[in-house]
Amino acid sequence: MTTQGNNLDRWYDSYAARTAGLAASEVRALFAVASRPEVVSLAGGMPFVSALPRDLITGAMDRVMRDNGPAALQYGSGQGVPALREHILEVMALEGIRGSVDDVVVTTGSQHALELVSKIFLDPGDVVLAEGPSYVTAMVVFKSFQASVEHVLTDENGLVPEALRERIQNLKAAGKRIKFLYTVPTFSNPSGVTLSWERRLEVLEICRSNDILVLEDNPYGLLYFDAPPPRAMRSVEEEGVIYLGTFSKTLAPGFRVGWALAPHAIREKLILANEAAVLSPSSFTQMIISEYLSTADWKGQIDIFRGVYRDRRDAMLLALHDYLPDLSWTVPNGGFYVWLKLPDNIDSKSMLPRAVKELVAYTPGTAFYADGGGRNFMRLAFCYPTPEFIREGIRRLSTVINGELELLNTFSLTGPLETVRPELNNISPPANLG
Repeated sequence: MTTQGNNLDRWYDSYAARTAGLAASEVRALFAVASRPEVVSLAGGMPFVSALPRDLITGAMDRVMRDNGPAALQYGSGQGVPALREHILEVMALEGIRGSVDDVVVTTGSQHALELVSKIFLDPGDVVLAEGPSYVTAMVVFKSFQASVEHVLTDENGLVPEALRERIQNLKAAGKRIKFLYTVPTFSNPSGVTLSWERRLEVLEICRSNDILVLEDNPYGLLYFDAPPPRAMRSVEEEGVIYLGTFSKTLAPGFRVGWALAPHAIREKLILANEAAVLSPSSFTQMIISEYLSTADWKGQIDIFRGVYRDRRDAMLLALHDYLPDLSWTVPNGGFYVWLKLPDNIDSKSMLPRAVKELVAYTPGTAFYADGGGRNFMRLAFCYPTPEFIREGIRRLSTVINGELELLNTFSLTGPLETVRPELNNISPPANLG
């Protein structure tokens, strides 16, 4: 008689092998704790949607239902609503991108676009190159298709071209098949750093000469604070780059609308994969966003978001300077995140329960490395809490970090305990065994 599954899941033995790559990210696991009102959450990258006037959205909804209700509630194209794709071209033009409406594929958030690209490109054993550190859920997606993620060194100017060149050479020498480079080059998640213009050109040339596709993920590019970032990589390379965008950060994540701009042949496969996955993205939410972009001052609204996030970034940097002056961190010019470096002997993952006990949450650096690296780093998100809560969160975090350092320093000064071993030959057996 054979048994299937285990004592927790009777279907365990029936799952496809690729499900081994599906695992709850550390970010997801934090949400249950971080949502408690007494906890200052510096963990999740949730946009501050309250800065969006509600009447802008309700007005767009009313007009869509009044003028196009039946179409909005019906199935749509697997490529997306044409009017929205026209607006997406206007949005991308702000970062120097030119394209055809025919080459835009609307997806259910840019996360869905990541899944579709992975579906059409990745076979088991393939390699995806990614920055180290890299976006946590992208790595979950790549692993779910049984690909391995190989990290490339980054610094304050983003991905290091020479490190990319060396990693490619080593992987090719080992007989590995590299399918694409995944990058968040502008206000990266989690580090907040931006790939310089010179490096963007060099990275594109390295990938071009090695026949490696570039997957450029750009959720934060329009959310700059002091000066616009370099133009998108897709602005200078059309055939070798798939560009991913989203309205989750510049409008609201609840609409779940993103897009991919891809070379023509890839676009066709993306549409087929999109139809196989969801049949068609939501016509209703697409039409609402299209109406919003047609009637509202959406550029002005993005500027309001910039101000909100700039104030929160400044509050976090000032609090770090006041409470943790001996540590180092990135200084982002946009986006949602600061990347904090801890002393080498502190493990941010093992320290997290102590932080939650002190009512502050962050994301451990290990979440952003496929190989378990980043233990003495953490991601701090400044996008959602108010400046006052950010400062209080950093104060609580400093208490945790300083307490951890004190504990480690105390034990480092303590010699090993003497081991006392009993004289075995002098021990008499219990009477009932005699």
